[in-house]
Amino acid sequence: MAKDYNADSIKVLKGLEPVRARPGMYTRTDSPLHVIQEVIDNSADEALAGHATQIGVRLCVDGSVRVSDDGRGIPVELHPQENEPTVVVVLTRLHAGGKFDKTSGEGAYAFSGGLHGVGVSVTNALATRLAVTVKRDGQIYEVVFADGGKVSKKLAVIGKCARKESGTTIQVWPDPVFFDSPQIPERELARLLRAKAVLLPGVTFRLEIERGNAVDEHVYCYQGGLVDYLSEQVPPDEALVPVFAGEAYADGSDGFAKGEGAAWAVTWAESGSFSESYVNLIPTLQGGTHEAGLRAGVFDAVKSFAEHHALLPRGVQLRQEDVSGRMSFVLSTRLLDPQFQGQVKEKLNSREAVKLVSTM
Repeated sequence: MAKDYNADSIKVLKGLEPVRARPGMYTRTDSPLHVIQEVIDNSADEALAGHATQIGVRLCVDGSVRVSDDGRGIPVELHPQENEPTVVVVLTRLHAGGKFDKTSGEGAYAFSGGLHGVGVSVTNALATRLAVTVKRDGQIYEVVFADGGKVSKKLAVIGKCARKESGTTIQVWPDPVFFDSPQIPERELARLLRAKAVLLPGVTFRLEIERGNAVDEHVYCYQGGLVDYLSEQVPPDEALVPVFAGEAYADGSDGFAKGEGAAWAVTWAESGSFSESYVNLIPTLQGGTHEAGLRAGVFDAVKSFAEHHALLPRGVQLRQEDVSGRMSFVLSTRLLDPQFQGQVKEKLNSREAVKLVSTM
């Protein structure tokens, strides 16, 4: 016989318990890569905001992953509402972070990959241990979490540094219970870091992989940006035309927020096509409205050119698929408040992105 349905039947999950109960609602669970990517994205957002030039990722032999940057360092002072160190709030609250102020573009992060206050706390929830070291204001701070986000070592000063030194290092031990495989796919991680280096010209991304007593090191730093990257994917001898590249950003007077816009590189090839798109440095593997805007914009430009120069035979109507069918591109979009399909952020749903990109 079924148990009586009363107040005792209702269970309330608090803190990070919902993540541990249903991890698939918050992240990919095939491997820990996505939860590590959330940490990398935070460092990349520091670089996007102009506060970091060096980002390092190290795969350690004990299965942990260490991500470091020379950004401003996560704040450590007491949070005014929560009365806890801000770094603890950021890593233990699902909806806490410096990326929720999206109204004026004047927040700590004007452009970032969505609400990462959710993401990095998910990383903590699905880890057996997570250690944070912050360099800020001449002090070195450390706080350690264990067993899914519980503070095991309170925030404390562990040393001193030069006042001009700053940055954050987060080392994560993903809990294998929550993933199909505990292994980080190295090739996918390397591809991710290389792409971010392309999108952030001048920023150095360093990948270190411990193998016994040896360390494999890969350094990614691109000065040529999107053009160099697309030329790697579609070599000049395969491309039908040279790479066309450009970028445009709103000044705040045309209905879009100041700084919103896109950078792109486009070409055409006889043998298939290549496409990659990003929103605020976040890879959108399933595309979305920004890609639709690029295809529409390129089609309108090609159609206008063909009609102006009378290049189309009489009675022939140019269609969008004629132009975009074999088009290869890399697209990097900046949106003040991007809306994604799901927490994994693989598809952009923001309707305004179509108009934003197509008119740029």
